[in-house]
Amino acid sequence: MKKNVKKPLKQRLLNKYRLVVLNEETYEERISYKLTRLNIFLFVALISTLLVITTISLIAFTSIKEYIPGYDSTLLRQKAVGNIETLDSLEKVIQINQKFINSVGAVILGDVLEEDIINESNIVKVDVSELDFKTNVQDSLLRSIVEKEDRFNAFESPNSKVEYVLIRPISGKISSQFDLSQKHFGVDIPASNNTPIKAVSDGRVIFSEWTIDTGYVIIIEHSFGLTSVYKHNSTGLVNQGDYVNSGQAVALSGNTGELSTGPHLHFELWSEGNPVDPLEYISFE
Repeated sequence: MKKNVKKPLKQRLLNKYRLVVLNEETYEERISYKLTRLNIFLFVALISTLLVITTISLIAFTSIKEYIPGYDSTLLRQKAVGNIETLDSLEKVIQINQKFINSVGAVILGDVLEEDIINESNIVKVDVSELDFKTNVQDSLLRSIVEKEDRFNAFESPNSKVEYVLIRPISGKISSQFDLSQKHFGVDIPASNNTPIKAVSDGRVIFSEWTIDTGYVIIIEHSFGLTSVYKHNSTGLVNQGDYVNSGQAVALSGNTGELSTGPHLHFELWSEGNPVDPLEYISFE
């Protein structure tokens, strides 16, 4: 009795077969194909590959992927991008507001580093002797015309350092002057209790609250990067957010706060976030 010998794989793959389609009633041959196992395997592999490529293409390049769980839609991506842009804008606004709040806090507490203050010694000085001041006839005529036009200009004078006018918040003699080395960023003017304190210029009230050290404090933001501060008041007459006019009473003087030694007004003037000597801008007597 002969044993069945297993044929090699190559031979089994290449064995030829015939696929025949017959008419069931007449057994007439209609279609006939010559096949091998290798051909069938390659055909199935080709069909599977085409199905995979077609499926991937439909998912990657059509909107069908939006119906598959886990894939985000175009609208969702647009909203996400919009949210990112909005978040970035909000972060910038928060940074600006935080910087503003820090500057206001520094004004209230007087917590300013000397290296942060613009020092006049850093200003470049020019040797006047090297300048040529000779003028011709045309320049002289032009200057005379301009001087006549600006003769009654209240906002600018030849000896003025600024191009705006600040009125005194209160009249009186200075009892304590501006001193950066002692971190005294303003001037003190003695005044009896409940004397009206006036705004030095038009502006917006950005702070109007009670503090432990300096009593009732009013801070007004003006044009030209100026901020005025009024401390040790007995009460305030304006609220935060109010717009005040030049000369308008904003507070009543007093002797409030732990740092006060008597009825007076402590007045500070800040320019671009740096304390400046109010006496260079205002005459208090």
